[in-house]
Amino acid sequence: MHGEIGMVNLKQTITIAFFLATFFCLPNLGCSQTKSNISAVPNFINLVKDAQTKSDAKDWKAAAELWNQVVQTNPVEVKFWQKLGEAQFNAKNYREAIPAFQKASELVVWSPQIRPFEYEIARCYVLLGDTEQALLSLEKSFQLGFRYFAEAREDSAFVSLRNDERFQRLTNSLNTSRMSRDEGWRYDLQVLTNEVRRRAVSPYRLATKEKFEAETNRIYESIPRLTDVQIIIEFMKLMVLVGDGHTNIYGFWETPELRQTISIEWFAFQEGIFITTANVKYEDLLGAQVLKIGGKEIDEVLKLIDPLCHRDNQMSPRVLGLMRMRHPAILQGLGIIKDVKKVPLTIRDKQGKIREIELPTDSQMPSRRLWDGIPPDWKTFHQSEKIPLYLKDVFKPYWFEYLPDPRTVYFQFNQVRNNEKEDFATFCTRLFKFINETEVEKLVIDLRWNNGGNSQLLPPLIQGIVRNEKINQKGKFFVITGRRTFSAAQIAATLLERNTKAIFVGEPTGSSPNFIGEETTFELPYSKLNASVSDLYWQNAVNTDHRTWIAPLIYTPPTFADYMTNRDSALESILNYQP
Repeated sequence: MHGEIGMVNLKQTITIAFFLATFFCLPNLGCSQTKSNISAVPNFINLVKDAQTKSDAKDWKAAAELWNQVVQTNPVEVKFWQKLGEAQFNAKNYREAIPAFQKASELVVWSPQIRPFEYEIARCYVLLGDTEQALLSLEKSFQLGFRYFAEAREDSAFVSLRNDERFQRLTNSLNTSRMSRDEGWRYDLQVLTNEVRRRAVSPYRLATKEKFEAETNRIYESIPRLTDVQIIIEFMKLMVLVGDGHTNIYGFWETPELRQTISIEWFAFQEGIFITTANVKYEDLLGAQVLKIGGKEIDEVLKLIDPLCHRDNQMSPRVLGLMRMRHPAILQGLGIIKDVKKVPLTIRDKQGKIREIELPTDSQMPSRRLWDGIPPDWKTFHQSEKIPLYLKDVFKPYWFEYLPDPRTVYFQFNQVRNNEKEDFATFCTRLFKFINETEVEKLVIDLRWNNGGNSQLLPPLIQGIVRNEKINQKGKFFVITGRRTFSAAQIAATLLERNTKAIFVGEPTGSSPNFIGEETTFELPYSKLNASVSDLYWQNAVNTDHRTWIAPLIYTPPTFADYMTNRDSALESILNYQP
């Protein structure tokens, strides 16, 4: 998720309104504004302040009277109409609140991240006892793309509608306990596909509408013949057809079958797939290459898993494909293994010996949780003090270290999220202060582990680089990217490429400069699977930029040879770079 996009706050609104009134009414522009009207501006500003004060104090009757005066003076600002509607609603003047919200709706280009005014109108109608109009307005709010069914289900204003079947269908809250297994899964399929049609920015960008509908019908008809896990796999494949990296069925932990995993983690290097992390019980497998799973060559396994990997580009299967491979239920559902309780592997161990082993399904560690930290009873391949910088602290959101000999600041940026101990803006201030006060010749930002977060935290970083003439020069500023540089991290990479003199090193990014993407989780009512349908388009590059990724100038894909010998070719290339 990239963060909430809210409306301009009241203080900004007043400032902008005052600026526009002043600018467009200068005498040399031929404005007919009189002196008396200009002198009225301070009175209007005070009126707005008084109205806001009454709202803050929850004196709703007085607030409504003042906001009504505000909109009479300035009827073109959406925020004022919204404030009037809220005051009238809280004063229980529901009929008077409706036209205020209707006017606000006319003045705003609605975003799916905020509650539409049609939703507020529905609340007014239901409290007036007008069920039909309430349902029509609520339906319109969902047609616009409002995300949060649970909010409507739990909203006390709609308590009188909770047993109404029309309300239940609108909010995906039909009672699934009365459904048969097949009815429940088919209801989930209906909810899922409705959400794709309703929310998706471009639902048929990858597959035609006819193909998507045909696949939906095929799954619907085949549900009685499929196991639960096979249905989940079919749902995953259907969501991949939508064609973006945030539209998906999660399928990591939601059902008992999906919570069962094997106690190892692997990584796709240039030479193949190697075990990099494991429970201490399987410590001897660290560094082993995986050649086969269930007797199938690893390339065949990856090909079978590929249709389950939602993506913005072809880097995704190198990440998500390996995550899916840790789930024996999925491996069994794809016909790769026979027994869900054990996973047969053919490996080449560290000594070069080819061995046949079986790993029991003895873990409940979802792959995504392994991105948050290694369990205490697990070990990684690297246990020495010589661990390279890029593997040193991958679970901290952000940190930097000064390398005095090459006069380089290495900044590892792993999550676009605030750290509880130091928020990102404060961190950026400290980073640039250090750069300005220290003998620094190069800055390296390492994004290769960063899979996103809240992009609204990025301005202090981007602005800090742009303003810093000491470091924002060719040959002095470098960005390392990789397959996990995704979502908000992709936005960071794109903004740095577009606005700075960065040289990119490493692998291509895991997303595109412009992409459809927003993590908007909702739960399917019968299976309780978590799903997401992207409903925002992020244009951070020029509108004609249709690249599938940001490609590095210096291509240094990860190799097991480097990994085994504690080398980081990306950082070495930067330190050796001469302008």
